Amino acid sequence: MTLFSATLIVSLLLLLLGGYLCVRGARAGALLKQFPRSQTAAYVTIGLATAWFLFAHILQLGPADFGDYKHIFFVIFLLVGLLSFFYVPDFLAVRGGAALILLGAAAVLSAAFGEPQVSRLFLVTAVYLGIVVAIYLAAVPFRLRDFFEWLFRGSLRSRILGGVLATYGALLAIVAITY
Repeated sequence: MTLFSATLIVSLLLLLLGGYLCVRGARAGALLKQFPRSQTAAYVTIGLATAWFLFAHILQLGPADFGDYKHIFFVIFLLVGLLSFFYVPDFLAVRGGAALILLGAAAVLSAAFGEPQVSRLFLVTAVYLGIVVAIYLAAVPFRLRDFFEWLFRGSLRSRILGGVLATYGALLAIVAITY
C-alpha cells in the first residue's frame, strides 16, 4: 500500500461516516445504537479481525519471529477468536471493531513509514487518534454505548460530529492529491 492509497482509504472512510451522520443525524442513532450489542456485528467484526490477523500476520511469520511455530500460533489465536463468543460475549462487536481499527492502523502507518513528515502529518494524526479510541474502547467497550446515547439525544450533536469527520476526510483527500 502506498501513502497515496492509504490516505485516500482513510479519507473515504471519514467522508462516508461523516456524510452518513450529517445526512441522517439522529435517525442514524437507531442503527448505531444497536451496534455495540449486535450479535451479527460481533460475528462480522471478530471474524474479519481474526481472519486478518491470522492470514496477514501469523502465517507471515519468518524464522526470526518464531515462524517455526506459526501453525501452533495459528491454532491458538483461532481458538481465542472462537472462544471469545463464549467467554466475553458482551460488547463483542465493539471489541472486534477496535481490533479492525488497530489492524488497519498498522497497515496505514506502515505505508506512511519513511515518508516526509509534512506529507504524512494529516494522515497519521487521524490514525493515532483512531488508535487511542480503539484501545480505550477495547478496554471499556460499554463507553461506546454511552457515547451513542449522548450523541443522539438531539440531531445537532451528531450532525456536528459528522461535519467534522467529513471535513477532515475532505482535507485528507486534498492532501492525497498533492502528493
